Amino acid sequence: MMQALIRHEAVLPKLPSASGVEVVGNVAYVIGDDAPYLYQLDAATLAAGAPTRLFETAHFSSGRIPKELKLDLECLTALTTPTGETGLLVLGSGATAAREQGFWVPLPKTGGAGAVYPISLSGLYAALRAVLPAGVVLNLEAAAATTTELLLFQRTVGSAAGNLLFRLPLEAALAYLQHRSPQVPSVQAQLFELPVIDGKPAGFSGATWFEDRLFVTASVEDTQDAVLDGAVLGSFVGVLQMANRAAKVLPVQLARLELPGGRAYRGKVESVAGRRRLGPKHYELLLVTDDDAGGSTAVTVELSL
Repeated sequence: MMQALIRHEAVLPKLPSASGVEVVGNVAYVIGDDAPYLYQLDAATLAAGAPTRLFETAHFSSGRIPKELKLDLECLTALTTPTGETGLLVLGSGATAAREQGFWVPLPKTGGAGAVYPISLSGLYAALRAVLPAGVVLNLEAAAATTTELLLFQRTVGSAAGNLLFRLPLEAALAYLQHRSPQVPSVQAQLFELPVIDGKPAGFSGATWFEDRLFVTASVEDTQDAVLDGAVLGSFVGVLQMANRAAKVLPVQLARLELPGGRAYRGKVESVAGRRRLGPKHYELLLVTDDDAGGSTAVTVELSL
């Protein structure tokens, strides 16, 4: 039976509203959905390094960009381009017109983060909206990249009808986003059935490709709105199987996060990264959470499949 046991949770000071995490080498890169920075932490100790500014803003003086103005950066994935360049792809959620902005950040071999390249997501997001079910608002919450595919995860709050995975050919998607090709990449959408808590369906919140497995997180909020937050009821983590493309709806086996002693964890998990494999079907993962009030934590989890 799959089990997700929390081993440690640490507050991330001066890092508001964590929404994405990715571990590359000895660095954990973190984004916040209402912050203009790419934060860098020591992947082992979580000690903070110097952040990289993704964009200029005059609205961060309070420590959080107001909801109606924020870019809502929710998706973060590390990937290697066909030319061999490693970098981070940062994407907005697309839930409003202001949230169709992204960034490409190369990662130099010497460490840290390189120059920041803004990316317009309007054309790509129009293609994603074209395959959404009727009445569902685009709201991307996670991204992951295999060697051949860019995977984007739709979160449809309050409904099980829109828990979608968009699958795009990686090379074509990067060529379009980086203006090397005018051709919008093809999009395949797969619907997944996620677990429920108190009758409320979970929605995708994080994803990462690690050790040839696709790890995902999902959380349950008591809300019907893609922009407004609701009470958090709990979070899940597990591995997504994508083999059966023909199936209309694929079930997902996820484990509800537990504290020592078996108590259910009630935090809102926003993203997941792989730290290390502890043994066969046994992994240590790094998760980040957001309390919807600007606070963030990093959570170390042992996942047994």
